[in-house]
Amino acid sequence: MSGFELDRRMMLGAGALGAAALGLAGCKQEPATLAPGVSKADFAGAIKAMRSVVGDEWCFGDADSVKPWSKTYIPDPNKVHTPVGAVAPATVEEVQEIVRIANKFKQPIWTISTGKNMGYGMAAPATPGQIVLDMKRMNRILEVDADLGTALLEPGVTYQQLKDYLDENNIPLWIDVPTVGPIASPVGNTLDRGVGYTPYGEHFTFQCGMEVVLPNGEIMRTGMGSIEGSTAWQAFKWGYGPYVDGLFTQSNFGVVTKMGMWLMPKPPVYKPFMVRHNNMDDVPAIIDAMRPLRVASLIPNVNLMMSASYQLAMFKRRNEIVPDDRPLDDDSVKKAAKANGLGMWNTYFALYGTEQTVAAIEPIIRGALTPSGGEVMTEAEMGDNPWFHHHKTLMEGGLNLDEIGLLRWRGAGGGLAWFAPVAAAKGKEAQAQTSLARSILDKHGFDYTAAYAIGWRDLHHIIALLFDKSDPAQEKKADACYRELVTEFGKKGWASYRTGVNSMGLVAEQYGKVNRDFNALLKNAIDPNHILSPGKSGIL
Repeated sequence: MSGFELDRRMMLGAGALGAAALGLAGCKQEPATLAPGVSKADFAGAIKAMRSVVGDEWCFGDADSVKPWSKTYIPDPNKVHTPVGAVAPATVEEVQEIVRIANKFKQPIWTISTGKNMGYGMAAPATPGQIVLDMKRMNRILEVDADLGTALLEPGVTYQQLKDYLDENNIPLWIDVPTVGPIASPVGNTLDRGVGYTPYGEHFTFQCGMEVVLPNGEIMRTGMGSIEGSTAWQAFKWGYGPYVDGLFTQSNFGVVTKMGMWLMPKPPVYKPFMVRHNNMDDVPAIIDAMRPLRVASLIPNVNLMMSASYQLAMFKRRNEIVPDDRPLDDDSVKKAAKANGLGMWNTYFALYGTEQTVAAIEPIIRGALTPSGGEVMTEAEMGDNPWFHHHKTLMEGGLNLDEIGLLRWRGAGGGLAWFAPVAAAKGKEAQAQTSLARSILDKHGFDYTAAYAIGWRDLHHIIALLFDKSDPAQEKKADACYRELVTEFGKKGWASYRTGVNSMGLVAEQYGKVNRDFNALLKNAIDPNHILSPGKSGIL
C-alpha cells in the first residue's frame, strides 16, 4: 500500500456511532469514528472488558472523556487523528489482559508512554478508531545501579522523575534529555529513537534490554533478560542470536513495559560553548569544521546548530521581528539576533572530563572552528544570555521547557510539526537541504525555523513548521507544505528519521517497497489481527 493510499485510508475511517447504542455509562457525546471492520458491539464489548481490568476510572469510551488524548499541534485539517477511547493499565499483567481483549474484539489500541511530543502528534493515533493504551500509570523506577551506571524503567517514568531520583539519592549520574524533558518519557523517546544533547545523546545506542508484551499477550525479555538469574540484563546489549530490540522501536510489533538504559557518569569538569556565525550562508563552513571534531570524538556530544529564527521563536513572538503580514526576511532576523547576542547560526557543544583534558582539548577545538568564521564563546562572554543558558542546561542533562515557546510564535493558535530529514554530515548537503527547505516554506508562506543536530557522521535537520492551528486555512496550508517537504526531500534521498502521526505512511513510502513489504510480513506474522497501533511508522 502506498503512503498516499495509507493516508487516504486514515482519513476515511468508519461511520460515527451513537453513545446510547453502545451502552457506555456516562457518555455525553458519541465516540469518534470506529476502526474499519470494528462493529458497535465489538467496541462496546472491548470497553466493558477493559473496564473490568483497570476499573471505571481508568477506561474511557466517549468523545468528552477522551479529549485529553485528542489534543494535537500538528496539521490535521480533516480531524483524522482522534481516538475512540483510552485505557490506562498499572501493571504488566493488566497490559497483557488488555492486549488479549483487543484481540478478542479486533479493537486496535494505540500505545503511548506519556504522549507529550507536541510536534509529532502527542497521544493521538495515526489511524481512526483506536483506543489509546496510556502507560502513564506504569511509572516505577525499578532499579538504578550506581556502579554500572544503569537504570531499569517503566514507560510512564518521566525524565524529571528520573533526575529527581538521582538527585535525592546522591547518585552521580546524568540523564540525557530531549527538548521537553520534564514531561517526556525516557522509554517513549528511546523507542522513537530520539536524540539529546550529551555524549549519550543517541538514546537507542544507550538502551540495554527490554520487556515486551507481544501481540498474543505473551511476555518476552530481550538480550540477557530471558536468562533466569542473569545480572547482565542492563549491562550487555546483545544476548544470543538475532538482536531484536530494534524491532520494537518506531514499530507496532509489541508493547514495551520495561527498558534498561545506560546513564552517563557525572564528569569532574563540564564546559559549555557557543559558536556564533553571522551569515545564513555559513552553513557548509560550520558543518565541515565540526565534522572531523565529532568523528574523532574531540567534541563528544551531539551538538545543535541553531538558526537565529528558531532561537528567537523560543522566547519572542513573530510580530516582534516583522509585522504579521510580512515575510520573515534575513535582515530583520539578523537585526533581532544581534540585539539578543545571537548570530544567524549558533552552534552549541561542550567539553567533558578533567581540568587537564578540557584544557588540552580546548585550543584544538578553537583552532579548528575559528577559521570557519565563527566566534567561539564561553559562559564568560555569554553570561546569563537565555539561549546560552538553555543549551548549557540541556548539555549537562538538565531540564527545562523553554522550547514550548515555539508554539507562541504565530500567536495563540499553537501549531507545530517537526520535519526531520537526515543527511551525511557534509557541508554541501546541509547547504542544499537549507536551500530546498527555504524554497518550499517560502512557497507556502511559512518561516524557516530550523536546527541541525550534528551526530558522529550524520545530520538531523530539525525543521519546526510553525503555524496558527486556530486558523483552518493556515492549518490546511501547513498540511500541504509538510507533505511537499516530505516528498521533495525524499526525491533527493533525504528521508525523515522520525515523523508525526500526520505523515507516517507518506514517510514510510520514501523508504521503498521492499522495506515496507518486509515490515508488513513481520506484522502479519506476529500481529495477525493488527490490533497494536496500526499505522505506526506506516505499518498497518
